[in-house]
Amino acid sequence: MEDIKIPKENSIKIFFNILKVWFKSFHEAIINFFRIFIKGNFITKLSFIFMGLGCKLRGQLVKGLLYFATQLCYIVYMITFGWNYVTNITTLGTTSQYQVWNETLQINENLPGDNSMLILLFSVVTIIISLTMFIMYVKSVSASYKCELLKRDGIKPDGFMDDFKSLFDKNFHKTLLTLPTLGVIVTVILPLIFMILIAFTNFDKTHQPPGKLFTWVGFQNFKEVFWSNPLKSYTFSRLLTWTFIWAFCATFSNYILGMLLAIVINKKGIRFKGFWRTMFVLTIAVPQFVTLLLMSRMLHDLGPVNVFLQNIGLISEPIKFLTNGSTAKIVIILVNIWVGVPYTMLITSGILMNIPEELYESAKIDGAGPASIFTKITLPYMLFVTTPYLITQFIGNINNFNVIYLLTGGGPLSLKYFQAGETDLLVTWLYKMTVTEQNYALASTIGIIVLVISATLSLIAYNNSASVKKEDTFQ
Repeated sequence: MEDIKIPKENSIKIFFNILKVWFKSFHEAIINFFRIFIKGNFITKLSFIFMGLGCKLRGQLVKGLLYFATQLCYIVYMITFGWNYVTNITTLGTTSQYQVWNETLQINENLPGDNSMLILLFSVVTIIISLTMFIMYVKSVSASYKCELLKRDGIKPDGFMDDFKSLFDKNFHKTLLTLPTLGVIVTVILPLIFMILIAFTNFDKTHQPPGKLFTWVGFQNFKEVFWSNPLKSYTFSRLLTWTFIWAFCATFSNYILGMLLAIVINKKGIRFKGFWRTMFVLTIAVPQFVTLLLMSRMLHDLGPVNVFLQNIGLISEPIKFLTNGSTAKIVIILVNIWVGVPYTMLITSGILMNIPEELYESAKIDGAGPASIFTKITLPYMLFVTTPYLITQFIGNINNFNVIYLLTGGGPLSLKYFQAGETDLLVTWLYKMTVTEQNYALASTIGIIVLVISATLSLIAYNNSASVKKEDTFQ
């Protein structure tokens, strides 16, 4: 019987379908929420005010008390802490640190004012807690109405022990996912939201809390980066161009050269294959930062390489390997090849061994040469298998901090750039804005732009790759 192949949907279409389903579910949840209020009895309606009341009065005592305790904790939190920060989020504070004369000590004493950073941070925390509380509130109402329906049908609602046992049975997924979900919220979502919001403020070295306040400036930082500030926009455009050039060269030079090296080593007739692989893999045994720091010292203007070349008379003055912008960019790419090719060689070696030998034999019988075999068989197969790896490497190189920072530190510096060097990537420029210049608003702006670029390129490249379009077959 002939197999029926179902064409796969485009990932973007699937993404929008998921959003459509999510909004439909959200809409149905809202309708169901109001339906419960209309159809529920008096106790269920009271559950809209006192969380867990319906559960408590219908036999689910512990569950009802937990809901009610959660509500009390949230109210106490908002009264004593959260509300004060949320109400100040629009201004990020109104009173900066100020001085008063202390008659007793006969000195000016600094008195604390509002802290814009803490106001923004704790406001985000409070909003996330409030959203979580709203979800629990909806679940509490639903649980109360469910208990009402069960009582109406003469069925006893599950007790606390039944619910507890279900956490290790039918609801075991909730038990496993709760802690990871909390971890993602605390370590990923919260910092990401905070960083995005910082980009819409003037948080820099002249607006440093607690001494001074910073305020909302809207899209001013984005305007400066793209067009309104000539120095910043010029720096951004040049560094963006170099970031793409670097990412392309670093990714595909390692990929192609590593693949060719693997093909040569795996070629029939080559002796001591294990020895050659080991020789190249030795570079992996040395930590990458050690190699980069060593190369930085060796290629210094007064480093061993220049000293040696001068001693043997090949050059009369030091070659500016890392202190000339154009030369430094070439050197960075070459050093990255030395560091990265062994990784690609290992990956492609395993894939090459899995290419059916019959394909090569058939091609040779048909008269195909080495070049044709490579372009028609080896390369398409490799790209089919390694496209996700290539996308990951390309995005990783856009954000490749180590190679640039450890080799050149982003230098050489240039007056044409805003607090950046000629070999800086956007990510190293972001680092300098954060650590050296304390320009957190600009750094956050750059971070958002890099995030958008990386996400967009990843989606476009992945959705148009053969790995997605022909996932089940390879021709």
